[in-house]
Amino acid sequence: MKSENIIIRGAREHNLKNINLDLPRNKLIVVTGLSGSGKSSLAFDTIYAEGQRRFVESLSSYARQFLEQLQKPDVDYISGLSPAIAIEQRSAGGNPRSTVATQTEIYDYLRLLFARIGRVSCYKCGELIQSQSAQEIVESIMSLRANNDIQILAGLIQGKKGEHKDIFTQIQKSGFVRARVDGKIYELPEKIKLAKYKLHNIEVVVDRLNIRPDVLKRLTDSVETALKVGKGSIIIADPKAGASQDIVFSEQYACANCGISYPEINPRNFSFNSPYGACPECNGLGNKLEFDPDLIVPDKNKSINGGALEPWKRGGRGYILYYRWLIRELSHRLEFSLDEPFKKLAKSTQKAILYGSDEVIGSKPFEGVIPNLERLFHETQSDYLKEEISKFMSSLSCPACKGARLKPESLSVRINQKNIWEITLMSIKEAVSFFSGLKLTQKEKLVSYQALKEITQKLKFCVDVGLDYLTLERKSSTLSGGEAQRIRLATQVGSGLVGVLYVLDEPSIGLHQRDNEKLLSTLKALRDLGNTLVVVEHDQATILSADHIVDLGPGAGRHGGRVIFSGNKDELMKCGDSLTSRYIRKELSINPPANRRTWRDKKYIEIKGASEHNLKNIDLRFPLGTFICVTGVSGSGKSTLITDILYPALAQKIYKSKVKPGAFKSMSGTQEIDQVIVVDQQPIGRTPRSNPATYTGVFTHIRDLFARLPEARQRGYQPGRFSFNVKGGRCESCGGDGIKKIEMHFLPDVYVKCELCKGLRFNNATLEVKYKGKSIADVLDMTVEEGLALFNNIPRIKNTLEYLNQVGLGYIQLGQSATTLSGGEAQRIKLSSELCKRSTGRTLYLLDEPTTGLHFADVARLISVLERLVERNNTVVVVEHNLEVIKCADFIIDLGPEGGDKGGEVVASCSPEELLGNEKSFTAKFLKEVLIKE
Repeated sequence: MKSENIIIRGAREHNLKNINLDLPRNKLIVVTGLSGSGKSSLAFDTIYAEGQRRFVESLSSYARQFLEQLQKPDVDYISGLSPAIAIEQRSAGGNPRSTVATQTEIYDYLRLLFARIGRVSCYKCGELIQSQSAQEIVESIMSLRANNDIQILAGLIQGKKGEHKDIFTQIQKSGFVRARVDGKIYELPEKIKLAKYKLHNIEVVVDRLNIRPDVLKRLTDSVETALKVGKGSIIIADPKAGASQDIVFSEQYACANCGISYPEINPRNFSFNSPYGACPECNGLGNKLEFDPDLIVPDKNKSINGGALEPWKRGGRGYILYYRWLIRELSHRLEFSLDEPFKKLAKSTQKAILYGSDEVIGSKPFEGVIPNLERLFHETQSDYLKEEISKFMSSLSCPACKGARLKPESLSVRINQKNIWEITLMSIKEAVSFFSGLKLTQKEKLVSYQALKEITQKLKFCVDVGLDYLTLERKSSTLSGGEAQRIRLATQVGSGLVGVLYVLDEPSIGLHQRDNEKLLSTLKALRDLGNTLVVVEHDQATILSADHIVDLGPGAGRHGGRVIFSGNKDELMKCGDSLTSRYIRKELSINPPANRRTWRDKKYIEIKGASEHNLKNIDLRFPLGTFICVTGVSGSGKSTLITDILYPALAQKIYKSKVKPGAFKSMSGTQEIDQVIVVDQQPIGRTPRSNPATYTGVFTHIRDLFARLPEARQRGYQPGRFSFNVKGGRCESCGGDGIKKIEMHFLPDVYVKCELCKGLRFNNATLEVKYKGKSIADVLDMTVEEGLALFNNIPRIKNTLEYLNQVGLGYIQLGQSATTLSGGEAQRIKLSSELCKRSTGRTLYLLDEPTTGLHFADVARLISVLERLVERNNTVVVVEHNLEVIKCADFIIDLGPEGGDKGGEVVASCSPEELLGNEKSFTAKFLKEVLIKE
């Protein structure tokens, strides 16, 4: 009998405490709990890992060697599992060829659509080009006005200079008696003299007839003859009208006016990953590494004498003097002042300086700064010089395709006056409108039915998960984790699979409360198809929409891993032990500050004319020494403002970074800050060797302490002796890893504890040195709380551990592998290391959705940490949708009112209370519910 539940017995993966669970199949299940309580260990490392492992094991040993092999989770028994698909919140990777359109497979169907019903125009003259068989050409001619006189011509010469005497001889030999030369008909015995240096058009007159039903056979013969003589092209001319009224037919895709041949149109012609479609200049990337004038003249307010030309300020004294002489001579010839600010010089003068001039200086024309750098870059053998020169290069739009990635032949194919690139420039919302209003002939509708159906369906799924603001050409690498996950979710909904176990990681991240309902409808639609959904989530609306809720806790790390609650939402509301339930019932809450900091009298950073992506030339102020929240619906321009403009511009000013910021006119007030720091949720290390002790730097102080112990000094041990990365103190059998990998080929690799050191990472001699009875391995195995008790009298170590404890990480082990930490834990480790530093009170902290992966209680801790940073006179700027964070901010910048093209404007910049009265703001509507209740 088929099991109606997923039955889990004895799950002990990571920090799970031998838990037992019964989860209903074909339901929406939410797993919630504190950050680090074991949610991902249960959902991904136990349920998904076992479902995927069993599916892979059902395949042949040959097929298994090509697939990722997951370790068997530490669990006694699981039954009722379906094949599992994980939709994680990982970023989409850095492949520059991956876009929203390719990831959702919309682009594959677009290529097919354009290959089948696209109309080809000449990319030079714009004339429509059609490929037709002789029979189709005959039918087209017969459909012209009845009883109309026509001439059937075959083109021989198109726009070529010369007298062309041999052509006329050739026409006569072929048995033709008339020719049209430059629009005029000549009888061929007649001598025709052409001007040698003028362009000429010569066509042979194959037949002259009147369009009637009885001329069909003659017309067919004449068309076939004309196609043969004209090499696949014929011209139908009206003898009473001029050449401008000619109708051109072609067997091939070739322009009769320009003589440009087009290949047969196939889907591969529209692929920027194929040599048949990709722009040959940029190989389909849409951009090239070129010398950037903005990096060569970074400060246009400077004069040339004041050092405006950055590359010509470097090098030996001889080079600098030579460049000064060159530019001085050019200024005499072109009559401009070297003391004039660069931006005030005439455009022609700027162009001459950067790209060269015909003015001869010395013995050759003035080369120009950019051609000079290009020559040096290609000629030099020095890697150092190449690296230095490349600092003046940026990824700029390809000059050949203007960023469109495709060959001109591919871009000249259109549907309803739009080429494939112009369609991908549309947002998903605009694309839905375009395809719903597509005007096609009956034949085109029949041919394109299946492709159009797939495109419109996939676009609808993207709209349903709240991604209607994304443009189809948007690079996958620029998407947030939440956006990338929702794209994969949309793809899965489109696949229509039944009986699958989907495991999702916080799909609501990056989504405004306004769009939450769309996402929940999509998840329910996936469930209603007959699938089981296990969703790791902290969003209240998602938790309350679930069929079954699992709450893990009671704490995090070693204090978590237990099932606090498992049941439906009505039962959850009655559960007194559940921290989640207490926050939902408002027994516990995050209170807004009693007295907000005033922002009106503060100094500020001001940005004017921000216009990157969808920002509408906006002006903004960021009051310093306050807690600022940037809000707005998804796609309103928040990340563009902070990640693409504010951070790169400040990094350029403070750290002399070469990363080019997004478009804006000016920025002022930057002298008021001396540091800008991004605190994200990226892992604190990529390898198991990285851990909280090494990241925060406390391990250096611990090793110094151990090296100063009497026994260590007696043996001559240095701090390096107590590092598992350096030969000497570590166990050489496992290289300081504590485990050994045994490759099993078509089975998953097996990791076993090192037999020599028993997983302690150090050799026996090192472990004999002890502080208060604890060896260095014992210290790494301690939690932060235990470490605080041990090192209470060592200020340098105590301070760091205190800050880790204060941000709610007292439960993590000092030597815990960085790869096992959640995103929220990694972020709080970074914040604690910032709190450890001596504050100048002039630091700007930037956080993009820091509440990802955080429970209500974790959000409360995060807010208190951010408040402490602001209390030290620092400035914190947070991009956030979480209402608990927004209500605690001193100052809100709300962008919108919508996403995509309808966003990018400043809806409000004020305190949370002032925002409530704003009718345009969607954030205000939801914030009102939270603030007024409190």
